[in-house]
Amino acid sequence: MSTSKTIKSALISVFHKDGLAPIVQKLNQLNVTIYSTGGTEKFIKELGINVIPVEEVTSYPSILGGRVKTLHPKVFGGILNRQDHKGDVAEMEEYNIPQLDLVIVDLYPFEKTVASGASEQDIVEKIDIGGISLIRASAKNFKDTFTVSSMEQYGEFLEILSKNNGETSLEQRKKFAAKSFNVSSHYDTAIFNYFNEDEIVYKASETTSKVLRYGENPHQKGYFFGDLNAMFDKLHGKEISYNNLLDVDAAVNLMNEFIGEDPTFAVLKHNNACGFAQRKTIKQAYLDALAGDPVSAFGGVLIANTEIDAETAEEIHQLFCEVVIAPSYSYEALEILKGKKNRVILVQKSTELPVQNVRTALNGLLVQDKDSKTDTLADLTYVTDAKPTESELKDLLFASKICKHTKSNTIVFTKNNQLLSSGTGQTSRVDALRQAIEKATNFGFDLNGAVMASDAFFPFPDCVEIADKAGIKSVIQPGGSIKDQLSIDYCNANNLSMVITGTRHFKH
Repeated sequence: MSTSKTIKSALISVFHKDGLAPIVQKLNQLNVTIYSTGGTEKFIKELGINVIPVEEVTSYPSILGGRVKTLHPKVFGGILNRQDHKGDVAEMEEYNIPQLDLVIVDLYPFEKTVASGASEQDIVEKIDIGGISLIRASAKNFKDTFTVSSMEQYGEFLEILSKNNGETSLEQRKKFAAKSFNVSSHYDTAIFNYFNEDEIVYKASETTSKVLRYGENPHQKGYFFGDLNAMFDKLHGKEISYNNLLDVDAAVNLMNEFIGEDPTFAVLKHNNACGFAQRKTIKQAYLDALAGDPVSAFGGVLIANTEIDAETAEEIHQLFCEVVIAPSYSYEALEILKGKKNRVILVQKSTELPVQNVRTALNGLLVQDKDSKTDTLADLTYVTDAKPTESELKDLLFASKICKHTKSNTIVFTKNNQLLSSGTGQTSRVDALRQAIEKATNFGFDLNGAVMASDAFFPFPDCVEIADKAGIKSVIQPGGSIKDQLSIDYCNANNLSMVITGTRHFKH
């Protein structure tokens, strides 16, 4: 039997009708018999096109407030019958079941209803039963039936319909069947995640994807699954790369700690802040952030928590950077930054970020709650005789926020709301500390009066001793070592202040 099929009959029942009219009109031109229900039936009639109500086939009206319309053997038999199966052909004739060659059905907008804050009753009513059953049935029987399962597919289907005068190939039907199972599996995942409270099960589905130029390196393929347009308006520049996105993610999560605060600017490289400052103007915040490590800033990702003005843009324009992110830009600033054709310019929108971190590990996934804890004054335990001054307390909490978003093992030095240096991703805390001291020295920073943050406890007093000799006057750390007292004793003997938060912030 030929794998090519000509559409002679169609069942159409959709929630979204935008773009449907040209398809219905084309089917009518091809003399296709159309069956429909409810609002779609009315829509087709208003186009002046003949349509057979499904209830004339089933001999049942829409019942239970519209919950049951198409769930009937004469509908599903018309979809699921195998046209090359003698038994099926005989039963179709015996029970007077009409053949259905095409099913155009979409699903109630469950996710949009949840996102709207609707009541549970309204959400439950948006769980589609008939629609998803029709989609699965027709997709299963792709050898004989063509399935269109969302309005996003209307354009491609109309092209097939018009080009081949209603004739479809097995390859086309199978392709659309795959699209349909993508739609149905995504829908079921959303419903499960809405209801699930107790099952420790990870289910995720992203239907929006972007092919990247490559992965971390040119020989690796790379993809982004998610909706970047919901996060940013891209105003200028080349395509965003895999590595850009990792840095952008780190930048956004870090700057979220400073939303609504004084003008703040960060420069990131390889997911870590190499420059960070908070000042009265965004220009000064940028200049002081850049001063933290102007070498690493080359090719970095820049982010601000407030509008970038022309003066700041003039300074930024002197630096080669991959990406600039801000909530807004003045017209003049935007024109200046566009002066480099490849520079990516993003406007960050107010969007909720995921509450879990997910990464592959071995032959599975590691899933954890996001580190949403930010250390505050209320969290601090003062463990030394010397107590931090008011300005030191501000710097300690400032340093703690940056430390939380820096790769472990890490040590962060700050003073006067400026990142002086950090030691990042080291295999020992002493190595991280020595790296931070060396960087601060190389870029001309005086560590006298600066404060130190550590992402985890000090197992020995060596770190506070090294920091003390470098000029550090106050320390913030989570505590929890069985030898905490040794570090506290050193601080007491040398007039350093130390506070303990009780919360570790490892970032691997």
